[in-house]
Amino acid sequence: MRLFPRSLGLLAALQLLPAGPVTAAAPTPELILTHGRIFTADPARPEAQALAVADGRVLAIGDDQTVAALAGPATRKIDLKGHRVIPGFNDAHYHLSVEPRGAVQVDLQSLDPGWPALRAALLREIKRTPTGTLIEADIGATVFNDRSVDRDALDALSTRHPLILSTLTGHAEIRNTPALALAGITEQIRDPLGGRYERDVRGRLTGVLREYAVIDADRAMADVTPDAEASRQLGRQLNEAARYGITSLQDMSNYLDPARASRLLAGIPTPIRVRVIRMPGTTPSGRNIAEGRGVAPHPTPLIIVNGTKWFADGVALESTMLPRGTHPDWRGANFDELVRELPPTFPDSELGAMLRESRSDHEPLMVHVSGYPAAAALLRAMESSGGPAAWADKRVRFEHGDGLFPDLIPRTKALGIVVVQNPLHFAVLGEDVLKLSQPVRTLLDAGVPVAFGSDGPPNPYLNLMLAITHPHQHSQGITREEALIAYTRTSAYAEFAEGDKGTLAPGKYADLVVLSQDLLTVPLAQLPATKSLLTLVGGRVVYDARQL
Repeated sequence: MRLFPRSLGLLAALQLLPAGPVTAAAPTPELILTHGRIFTADPARPEAQALAVADGRVLAIGDDQTVAALAGPATRKIDLKGHRVIPGFNDAHYHLSVEPRGAVQVDLQSLDPGWPALRAALLREIKRTPTGTLIEADIGATVFNDRSVDRDALDALSTRHPLILSTLTGHAEIRNTPALALAGITEQIRDPLGGRYERDVRGRLTGVLREYAVIDADRAMADVTPDAEASRQLGRQLNEAARYGITSLQDMSNYLDPARASRLLAGIPTPIRVRVIRMPGTTPSGRNIAEGRGVAPHPTPLIIVNGTKWFADGVALESTMLPRGTHPDWRGANFDELVRELPPTFPDSELGAMLRESRSDHEPLMVHVSGYPAAAALLRAMESSGGPAAWADKRVRFEHGDGLFPDLIPRTKALGIVVVQNPLHFAVLGEDVLKLSQPVRTLLDAGVPVAFGSDGPPNPYLNLMLAITHPHQHSQGITREEALIAYTRTSAYAEFAEGDKGTLAPGKYADLVVLSQDLLTVPLAQLPATKSLLTLVGGRVVYDARQL
């Protein structure tokens, strides 16, 4: 399956370079970069000094003298001055977000605030914020497991402002009455499949939303955000990605339906490549499998719409949909055991249906899999529906894959599953506290493809440092080169795009980033401070720090 067919005529010409002499038929480069240290992520030629670009693709890559000789009278030349160059980052797991105009995020300076501190911060924000403004705050286990913090507790602070407390993972929320109304949630609403609107003993909504109820509520708020405001927010996020050196972004489109997402992105227009992945919600009667069908797969050259993502379980912080306060606090419990016991979101029959839909629609399938039970259930479903012969080339993706314990990894490899890990998650628990969960080194050693996505703040340099050090279990740390490959070459493989991007080689897209410091040699503690000096997408400058 190829998402970006390349020009066969151009490919034939490019394959001559740079190994052979330049022929008259070879294109003249529009741009040449010289005097750099280029990490290509291409095993055939891992390092180079110079690179030439023609028609948006890499024309040649090699030493300074050979590549510089290709220049024509109109060729633009950039001296890299010894800076490190890498393929553009491909963030394989991101969520472009859209919220009501003017929404305010409370900065709590803590990943796990207590209710007194949170209450005081909310009251300060309420006092200085105009009536009707949405106020949001992120919470951890302390507030989420405090059952006294509910709709009524938030209503006591304000019924003039919508208030939303979102868990760090995004899998649960606590809303006051105006915030429920903002999403169209009434007392008569029924639970969606794989989600829950929690109620008290009288059957009244408590304001707590779980799993697919969160997705449906956030989508409802995005749907009432005007196009102009939504476009402004999307443009800001895409420009931020370009400044980081991200040239491809795979959007798990939970905030926008694919038709609206592709229309808004095409109208910005997006400076980087965006893959819109369908992430439908559910209804009380089932999954919304019709969402996004019929949307143009290529609304612009930089946008592609394909693939579908579902939740197979939740995460350990909220323990999927177990009642608040009834499961062990993940900070003090054996996290491996929480992952081993994490309840699934759907019954096994729904997992089988997802697989059948993927095969019949010829659509890539992505599944959120954090716990061991959901991972084991999906492996069983794939093995009983054809096994490796049916699935090895389909590249079914396990997003996160925290519960892929050693006994599951050979089966994961045999079925051709790609694991998309999020190194930012490695920073939450503390130092060396896991023995089985969140494998990376073990997966790579077993030959399982591992790609990286941020699933949060899109700083790839922070994610690289966390993947290399893996603070939760140091033995799972990987090398710098392996981390870069996961963020570039394997992320492209994860979307069937390795023929066009992910490495810097003749014929590939000229998607690259020139870095402020060398990721392969700088002290690890300094990695997150790395910046892009120049970001190119298809040979076109989409961010320039004006330092070259």
